[in-house]
Parts: sequence; structure tokens; C-alpha cells
Amino acid sequence: MTGDVAVLGVGMHPWGKWGRRFVEYGVAAARAALTDAGIGWRDVDSIVGAATVRGGYPGYVAGATFAKALGWQGARVASAYAACASGAQALDTARAQILSGLAEVVLVVGADAAPKGFFRPAGGDRPDDPDWLRFRVLGATNPAYFGLYARRRMALYGDTPEDFAQVKVKNAALGALNPNARYRKRVTAEEVAASAVVADPLRLLDICATSDGGAAVVLTGMEFARRHGAAEPVRIRAVSTVSPRYPNTVLDLPDIATDSAAGAEPAEETFRASIARAAYEEAGIGPEDLSLAEVYDLSTALELQWYEDLGLCGEGEAAKLLREGATALGGRIPVNVSGGLASFGEAVPAQAIAQVCELTWQLRAGAGDRQVTGARVGITANQGLFGHGSSVVAVR
Repeated sequence: MTGDVAVLGVGMHPWGKWGRRFVEYGVAAARAALTDAGIGWRDVDSIVGAATVRGGYPGYVAGATFAKALGWQGARVASAYAACASGAQALDTARAQILSGLAEVVLVVGADAAPKGFFRPAGGDRPDDPDWLRFRVLGATNPAYFGLYARRRMALYGDTPEDFAQVKVKNAALGALNPNARYRKRVTAEEVAASAVVADPLRLLDICATSDGGAAVVLTGMEFARRHGAAEPVRIRAVSTVSPRYPNTVLDLPDIATDSAAGAEPAEETFRASIARAAYEEAGIGPEDLSLAEVYDLSTALELQWYEDLGLCGEGEAAKLLREGATALGGRIPVNVSGGLASFGEAVPAQAIAQVCELTWQLRAGAGDRQVTGARVGITANQGLFGHGSSVVAVR
């Protein structure tokens, strides 16, 4: 146990395709988070930006970019890049600064202006970059990767396209209740089945879009929060940012290393399962203690995989959990009550921060029509490129 930090404020810029610079989205989210916290920008000791490679130089130094846009005031600054786990890395940096005594108030900001279509690798030849290799050598674009994962679940566990479609139906119904979501329209399983095939067996409505958007969180020490009137704030209890363990015996793109099982005993758990385990151990909880989870649903099939990786059910039982309604609002363990990436799309450096925003609203009982009754403990999960795990546990 390393000690809690308080989530004093959260804010978002709605997701969509707005056609503006990522800085505008981040600044809007930051100002909303500061207002929610009841403090001013001059009260911030440090700002940590989740970086975006699509923003050119300003994106690479996101912390300083957001500090400049908000107005130079001398705050400590840092930037973090871990692809889809960038937001969690930024939150972890902020938490470390608070617990070490380097800062009392830290603003964490992530924002992106994503391209149309699916994400592409940056130009040039980079044979030491696993992301470049999976595109150039395997032809495994993101949709192809998602389709392979879905096929694997179908072969191993008997999941069906109808199961995948029900994930979209669930998340779209919840996204329709979220004013920050890009897609706010309910869909039926028949509409999913009628959408275009992208990477068999997945269809267009099985796969998340690319989006613009921003999210921000104000983290503080517990004493600061209490001095500012937050007697029982939402607290960050754990942040897991683990890497894989040797050997990686099952091919799991984008890690395309060869199988080493012939020369070494396989790891006791998969990489994704280790992300959640580390978070649970640090927080001193287990999956049975959770009130809700926000997971990284790049595709409908990948959401099902997270049910198992988080220990919400046994291996191969995710579709059964879904069919029983356990992961729907009102179920035993609601998952992606925000609407998930199915309803938002990917604004890469913002999405792990947005997950914490949703947990905060839920734990404050301020989520409106999508509120999880009696929410006390929440977990997030996502995965960045090249072995960046990400999970955050928040409690009230």
C-alpha cells in the first residue's frame, strides 16, 4: 500500500470529429477539471500531459504545450507517452509526485485529434519497432488484429458473432445516456449484423472509431483535499503500469516475438491478466469487491476478453457473463457504463484519463441515468503498444 491520492476534479471535452487542434480539447477539459475541483490554474504545482504523436512537436511535449496554453505560471511539467496507456502513465507520474512530496496539486491532461480511418504507423523503416513490424511484415492493421482476436475466441470458447453484437448493443445503450459520447444512438443486434464486414467476423459496428476529444483530472494530496472541503473524495488506490513477462507463449499482437515455450516454462498468467493482478494487489482488493469496470473495448470481442483478464469470470466464460446481463447497468458488475470506446472512439492519450473521469462521476453518484447504484470501487483497464499495461483502481 503506497497511500491514496484524491481526485479533486475531473473534466472532459466531448468526443467527436471537430476539426480543431488537440490543444483546444485539452485546455477545455483542463478548465472543466479545475472548475470541478474548485481551484484555479495558479494553484496547480505540476502539470502532466499525455502525449500524442499526431500533434507534431506540441504533441510530443504535451505537458509544456498545455501549460503554455493555460498560461505560464512556473508549474513543474512532465509528458508521458505509452500509446493507449499514455493517460495512465501520466496519472502514475502525477501520483508519484504527490506521494513523494514534490507537489500537492497536479493537473493531468490528455487530448487528441485523430485521423480518419484506422491508425497507421509513422513513415520510414523501423525494423526494431514491433508496431511497424506488425503492419509491414504481417499486414496486421488494427482491424485485422481485432478480427484475429475474435476468431481466437470463437475457436477456443465458442463465442459467436451474435455475442459480439450484444456487447455493442449494451455499450450503445449506455453511450446514448452520456453527453460526452460521440455516438449517442442505441443500436440493435440486427443493425450490427447488417453493417459492413471489416475484418471477418467483425463488422463496422463491432469496431471503435478514431475520434477527437480530451480529458483531465486534478489529483491532490489527501490533506489538501480535506482543507478544500472534500471530506470524503474519490481516491486513487492503485495504478498498474506493468510490462509482460518472459516467455510470451501465445502470440498477442502487437507483440510479435517468437514463442519461447520450447525453451522455458510458460508464464503463470497472460500479460493482460497480470495488469489487473498488480492493481488488485496494490489496492488490497479483488474482483469480488468491484462495483464497476471501464475497459478498453477497441472491439466487441476485446471487451469480452477483458472480463476474463479482470477476473470477473473464468476463462471462456465471458459470453455467458454477458448473456446473463451481469455486465449491463443494473447487473452484478457493470462494464463500460460510460458507453466505452464503442460510443466514444479513440482519442488515444485521453482515453485512460476519461476512464478515471467516469469512475469518479460514478463513485460520487453523479452519473445521472447511467449511475451504478451504490458504487464504491471501480477499475479501469487498457493496453498500450509494446508492453504498456494500464489499470487504475479508484475507491470512495
